Amino acid sequence: MTTATPASSREVRDRLGPVGVWSGALNMLAAPQARAAVAEIEELGYGGIWFPEPVGGKEALTHAALLLSWSERITVAAAIANIWARDAIAMANAGRALTDAYPDRFLLGLGSSNEVSVPARGHQFGRPLTRMREYLDAVDAAPYLGPEPAPVRRFLAALGPKMLELAAERSIGAHPYFVPLEHTAFARERLGPEPLLVVAQPFVLMDDARGGRAAVRPHTAAHMSFYLARNAYRRNLERFGWTEADFEGAGSDGLHDAIVAWGDRDAIAARVRAHLDAGADHVCLQPLGADASDPGLGALRHLAPTLMET
Repeated sequence: MTTATPASSREVRDRLGPVGVWSGALNMLAAPQARAAVAEIEELGYGGIWFPEPVGGKEALTHAALLLSWSERITVAAAIANIWARDAIAMANAGRALTDAYPDRFLLGLGSSNEVSVPARGHQFGRPLTRMREYLDAVDAAPYLGPEPAPVRRFLAALGPKMLELAAERSIGAHPYFVPLEHTAFARERLGPEPLLVVAQPFVLMDDARGGRAAVRPHTAAHMSFYLARNAYRRNLERFGWTEADFEGAGSDGLHDAIVAWGDRDAIAARVRAHLDAGADHVCLQPLGADASDPGLGALRHLAPTLMET
């Protein structure tokens, strides 16, 4: 299996533009509703649509094929396809098939997942960096009976320095998740100047912020609690000075505000610009709400005119 080059990173960066959408809600929508959501996100001008592969969610590569077929221009990124969910040959050849069909629009994200999701799939979690290296070797050696397409543009879920270095070495770049702004400069330094750096930014849009953080918390509590219960995210936050006291429940106020952007559209746009200034190439916005199946189209619609000027 051929791998992408630094030139590919530049091409993807140019195609994506600065702002995209990260949506877990697409896993929970029926096909007609998901199709309509993707069409509107594309029409609003967002450059990429990024989606996860939760346990019990839609299978990532099938999901990518659907989203690509329902859209015309937008880049579709599996973010992240779990390397424990399918063997390396299946992953490699799904990537090849989608790249053959959509050579300019498909991105394959690979991640080693976590200590909860992997056992839920019947595997024993451990040594994620070693596992990823071995998996990439197997992906690159995978046989394929079809015509070899253009190189599959893959990226890695990466937080720590060693996984970021592996992302720079073996892919077009990295996709950090659940990170404060400080991580973006940290990631850029370890990736170097060429690899793609895509940061996910959860947000709650509040044009009237008089209720303050207390009004935001019901929309963010489940998100914060879920990821603060995962060891890799806690260890990563400790690199930037956060402590056990910040991890309790749904997180301290300071950590909450470092992870979640909230306020009016100028406040959300300012956080996007801050990530871009710190070295991100593309920021994918994740609307948060009390209903996890709501794709947040109203907020994305409201933000688009401001963000498209970023």
